[in-house]
Amino acid sequence: MPTLDIEGFEAIKTENGTRLVLAIADAGVDIMHACGGNARCTTCRVEILEGEPDKITVAEENKLAERGLSGIRLSCQIQCLNDMKLRVIHRLSDTGRPDPGQRPSQNITPTPEWSQD
Repeated sequence: MPTLDIEGFEAIKTENGTRLVLAIADAGVDIMHACGGNARCTTCRVEILEGEPDKITVAEENKLAERGLSGIRLSCQIQCLNDMKLRVIHRLSDTGRPDPGQRPSQNITPTPEWSQD
């Protein structure tokens, strides 16, 4: 079971393969996921301080490039497969929005196509 050390919160254990955005939300962190976890909005972005996954989906890679973002990852496109230390960048409490967005599904969407980089 991977351990997630989320800045400002107690470390938690999560099931291997859980979507990172869901593990963070289920830990009680009010992480944004305005597009429902579909790699369209970048509100679920996190900074991974330690344990960054080697794999990245093409959808995440394309969205980060489109927005000119670097040094961050989209938590909706990451499976928890190893221990990670991270910082949540967008929280509901910082937005004034009524909710963080529709709860993402259990599986990464769109269906993952893994980058070869």
